Amino acid sequence: MAPAAVPEAERPAEAPWLTPACQARAALLLASHQLAFGRPLLALVAGPTQLAAAGDARHQAQELFAAPLVVLAHDDGLAGGTTAPADPRLIYANAAALRLWRRPWAAMVGLPSRLTAEPSEREGRERLLALARHRQAISGYRGVRIDSHGRRFVIDGARLWTLRDADGRDHGQAAAFSHWWWL
Repeated sequence: MAPAAVPEAERPAEAPWLTPACQARAALLLASHQLAFGRPLLALVAGPTQLAAAGDARHQAQELFAAPLVVLAHDDGLAGGTTAPADPRLIYANAAALRLWRRPWAAMVGLPSRLTAEPSEREGRERLLALARHRQAISGYRGVRIDSHGRRFVIDGARLWTLRDADGRDHGQAAAFSHWWWL
C-alpha cells in the first residue's frame, strides 16, 4: 500500500538557504570568491562552472551552508532601485555564522550588517569594507564583532570580497573566516 500524500499545508517549508534565490546567491558567493582570490572558497565543492554545468546548484548551496567556516554576505545597500547607498543588509549567513551570532536565519538575513559589530567598531569596519570595495578583495582582516546577546568575539584571518556577477555588476560584499575566539 502506497503511503498517503502529505497535504501541502502540512509539509515542512523548504530550508531558506535552498530556495532558488539562495541557490543563485550561493553560486554568486562561490564564483566571486574564485574570481577575487583565484581559488575556491570550499575545497569540497567543485568549481562553480563545473557545478553549474552539472546542474547541481542545490548541492552547492547545501555545501556552502554546512561548511565549517563562517560565511556571510550583505547587499550593496541600494534597496528598492535607489542609487543612493543605504544601510547594507545581510543577504546570506551559513550555519556556522548563525551559530556564532546566535541568530536564526529569519533574524540574521535582513539584519543591517553594521549590527554585527558593536558601535565602537563600526567606523573601522566601514573603512575596511570601503577598502575591500576599492580593491575587490582583501585577506587577513582581524576585528571585533558582537553576537545577538552582546557577547564580543575576535575574528581573525578573514577574507572579504565583492559579489560580482558574470556581467561585472556588483551585488554587495561577502566575508569568510575560520578563526575566531570569545573575548
